[in-house]
Amino acid sequence: MAVSRRERAGALAAGGACAVVHRVTVPAIDDPARDPGPALAVCTGDGVRLCLRDAGGTGPDLLVGHATGFHGWAYSPMAAALAGSFRVWLLDFRGHGLSSRPAGEDYGWDAMGADAAAAADAIGAERLYGFGHSMGANALVAAELDRPGRFAGLFLYEPVIAEAQSFLAGAQSRLVEAARGRREVFEDRAEARARYAGRPPLDALRPDALDAYVQTGFADRPNGRVGLACPPEVEAATFAGRTQIFHRLGEVGPPVVVASGPESGGEPSPSRFAASVAAALPRGRLIRYRHLGHLGPLQDPDAVAAALPAALLSAEQPAAGRASGGQPGG
Repeated sequence: MAVSRRERAGALAAGGACAVVHRVTVPAIDDPARDPGPALAVCTGDGVRLCLRDAGGTGPDLLVGHATGFHGWAYSPMAAALAGSFRVWLLDFRGHGLSSRPAGEDYGWDAMGADAAAAADAIGAERLYGFGHSMGANALVAAELDRPGRFAGLFLYEPVIAEAQSFLAGAQSRLVEAARGRREVFEDRAEARARYAGRPPLDALRPDALDAYVQTGFADRPNGRVGLACPPEVEAATFAGRTQIFHRLGEVGPPVVVASGPESGGEPSPSRFAASVAAALPRGRLIRYRHLGHLGPLQDPDAVAAALPAALLSAEQPAAGRASGGQPGG
């Protein structure tokens, strides 16, 4: 007998499935009364407590998986733009945002896939869709491979999937070193926001997305300062994760849209691999946004959100690897 959403919510509230309902209140930058809202604390098999926020909206459920170093609430502007089409859930992966760190410090991308699977199962929707960005896209694919049919459709923005992991080794090494060198502590959130707004790559974020990132991307410290919720060593360990799922893309059953910015030159990057990823998926489709980079969902949340309803809810899917036209363009 199927369990209704209301019954499942009651079980979560009572601590069933190793999850409880709680409310998280985090100081905002300009508005102390601002509150990210209710969240589920979902426990994984290795004891991590994941923060999974119900961002609201009407329609089928959509799970959002964030990029390395970010967190679910950073995507709240995109969630707001999707409110008329989906009920949106924002996940913080292990060691990010308000989720806990694993006892064994496992930040491999298989573990991130297990986080996505745990969140999907906690939502308990009969028909669940997924939106993943960068590492978050890989995690959703891994969760689908773990249990085929977990998602009815996926929208992946610049997944970090290459035919051979060695293609990404150079860029990966530079990202690890950059993460280790990040400044961790600031006087307050306002100082952190001002710093990020004035230098790349976060200066490319739309102001409300940057606000949301800073709001829950920092934890208050006893001395009155704030520190990164995803500290440099965790971000570096996540960037150092390895993923070998390209050879399994043919097993992904639901329709999948792979989105990216313009194909970049120079060193290998997710935008360069997007076409090959879409082509390897049995029901894959490629769209490109001419004006966006790797942080596209945070640069222009409305533009990315505008493509999701048709991409995920349309019964007709173009042939594998076909690039769409229209606003995203290519």
